[in-house]
Amino acid sequence: MNLSTTYLGLTLKNPIVPSASPLSHTLDGIRQMEDAGASAVVMYSLFEEQIEHESLKLNYHLTYGADAFAESLSYFPDLGHYNIGPEEYLDLIRRAKAATSIPIIGSLNGISNGGWIDYARKIQEAGADALELNIYTIPASPQLTGMEVEEDYLETVRAVKSNVTIPVAVKLGPSFSSIPNMAARLAEAGANALALFNRFYQPDLDIETLEVAPRLHLSSSLDLRLPLRWVAILYGRVAVDFAITSGVHTHEDALKGLMAGANVTMMASELLHNGVGRIGEVLADMTRWMEEHEYESVAQMRGSMSQKNVADPAAFERANYMKMLQSWRPDPTATHRTLSAK
Repeated sequence: MNLSTTYLGLTLKNPIVPSASPLSHTLDGIRQMEDAGASAVVMYSLFEEQIEHESLKLNYHLTYGADAFAESLSYFPDLGHYNIGPEEYLDLIRRAKAATSIPIIGSLNGISNGGWIDYARKIQEAGADALELNIYTIPASPQLTGMEVEEDYLETVRAVKSNVTIPVAVKLGPSFSSIPNMAARLAEAGANALALFNRFYQPDLDIETLEVAPRLHLSSSLDLRLPLRWVAILYGRVAVDFAITSGVHTHEDALKGLMAGANVTMMASELLHNGVGRIGEVLADMTRWMEEHEYESVAQMRGSMSQKNVADPAAFERANYMKMLQSWRPDPTATHRTLSAK
């Protein structure tokens, strides 16, 4: 059984790649993922705020006493305890490359070009095989147009690509008015792959303390449907590799992603919840399923259920919405179960 695939110009032994998560905070964590069967690892993201924080700290010590500047350092969260700093991040990449035999993919999370370009180069110099740009921006201003938001993404990709030689993936959110057009423009800007989709974490409100409360909810297999649909639509139309990076929890999820057209399926929530040993279990289940259904390779199934290859292409578009509404039927046992419970 040939489980190998390609992603970002890299030949991978299988299509299961842990995405950016706290599991890659340490060298031991990265080794454990490799031992469990991961074909590559996307490093935990280095945040733009951390790069800015480091710059402010340096400037503060160089200009101490010259002005009332120290207070500005308190504008940032306690990043030293939130995540490892920029230099430690680069050192971890170096050590991971020396201690493992799988590709290591760096990850940058930010919204502007300044720190991205310098640290994209440093991540490359540290030995990363590729780089994922996790562009996280909330266009909260009514004066900011959709066109301006899109241009910011494209300019970031162009700037990074002009300063590094390693392949670059863009972790894309689902909120663009035309995802196919944006995907095509990102490919033209130099993106080698698109990871669908970035899960923008939504803030909650604490009505007792009257504070905005960040609460993290891990994904479930239900979250697979959105990236599955768009990878299936984009496959064969936009000349980039695809990663599905939300909602992959089981071997069925991984198989669906590959059949839609993804090169790799990325896991994080499942590994955080049930341990990195799930990688090997998913791979074993995938192998059994492929043998039972007479598939010889991942390449054979990739894109087989994309929009361009299925018998009913309209199923991925509006017609599917109508069929879904018409297919719903009430559960006749639901009322009985409710009355019995009472």
